[in-house]
Amino acid sequence: MADTTARLANRILLGLAVGLVAGLLTLALGQVSPDALAWARRISAAVLDPLGQVFLRLLFFVVIPLVLASLASGVAQLGDLGKLGPLAGRTFSLFTLNMVIGVALGLVMMNTLQPGGFIAPEARDSLMQAYAGDAAKHVATSAAREGFTLMSVVDMFMPRNLLGSVAGFSRNGLGEVLPLILFALLIGAAATRLAPAPRQRLLDGLDVVTQLMTGIVGFALRLAPYAVPAMIYSVVVRIGLEFVVALAVFVAGVLGVLALHLFGTMSLLLRVFSRRWRPLAFFRATRAVLITAFSTSSSNATMAASIAVARDHLRVRPSTAGFVIPLGATMNMSGTALFEGCVVLFVAQVFGVELNLAQQLTLLMLSVLSAVAVAGIPGGSLPLIAGLCVTFGIPPDGIGIILGVDRLLDMARTTVNVGADLVTAVIVDEKTPPDDAPPSPAAG
Repeated sequence: MADTTARLANRILLGLAVGLVAGLLTLALGQVSPDALAWARRISAAVLDPLGQVFLRLLFFVVIPLVLASLASGVAQLGDLGKLGPLAGRTFSLFTLNMVIGVALGLVMMNTLQPGGFIAPEARDSLMQAYAGDAAKHVATSAAREGFTLMSVVDMFMPRNLLGSVAGFSRNGLGEVLPLILFALLIGAAATRLAPAPRQRLLDGLDVVTQLMTGIVGFALRLAPYAVPAMIYSVVVRIGLEFVVALAVFVAGVLGVLALHLFGTMSLLLRVFSRRWRPLAFFRATRAVLITAFSTSSSNATMAASIAVARDHLRVRPSTAGFVIPLGATMNMSGTALFEGCVVLFVAQVFGVELNLAQQLTLLMLSVLSAVAVAGIPGGSLPLIAGLCVTFGIPPDGIGIILGVDRLLDMARTTVNVGADLVTAVIVDEKTPPDDAPPSPAAG
């Protein structure tokens, strides 16, 4: 599985390089022959854009069922939190703190660097035409939401017609995601009150749905080595070097803030809450598992190694490691939440959609919630990011502009996810008396 994932990653990165080089060569040719550049743009619109749309719409297909099943299952499988004791409170508090800090750092970076601002207004108009025919409608929707009131917030999360709001009103538009998130949380919360047998049946059904949707994401990713160069080439020949610069600044900014979160925030948490581990010793002890997370881009694939490192190298009690690490691989998506916030803001900047402070605070909260619903596999966050874009009136097709670099950023954010799980396990283990620790579960 790891070899297959690595080969796919290499092919996607190769496709990114091919699309960029071909686009730059076409731009150079356009300096000599404008007719040739015009012809390339027509071919891009007629042939390459539809190929990219097949890939994107496979991802859009799974947004609604994936959010519903993943988020409801994540809450339902916790059971009665009151019976889990202080261990659960410490664990979830650190999970939330990790993700909130991560998203906040990402949003500060995006507002400071403004990578989308490197694209000129005329180029932005071209992008809007290329990626979404109703882009102007999305921008208008976003502008209309700038004036938040208490009633508007209630209406956003609790429409009178849940099915209608989630399904959407157009075959070319995604439905609203906020009511879906709230409904999924309510299902999960209600499920915790069920008897063990019916709750397990519900969990089994939700798990099947999640696996099916994850399989469809896998189908889409098989198209990525062909769709990525097509979309990158199409954007480059339309926008020019401005897009390449904007994308490079975005990638550098995200990688920098992910590194800051992993080595800065996690070190600070260790210094404040842990007497057993200093940051340098911690990262030396976890080096192997962090490299594994980077190479596999999967929290789930790294879970067994994380449990082993937590027990054998970090001296975390087996009961704590067996509780925190598997739960973290599902819920503590610190790097993913950071990445989601950055992508939504980047696409908003590219398309000229202004998000005010209230909207960015909402984005912070929703990035944390949606990250919990992300499958722990490569590319698992893409459908959720599309849903977040819709929430803020941003053309969801715009996620196509980051697909070529998503694999590299996926590797980096997975490393942050796994590092945050291990830091949480160390701190929770130190702060939990032996009497509060649960019985040691099976490692699997």
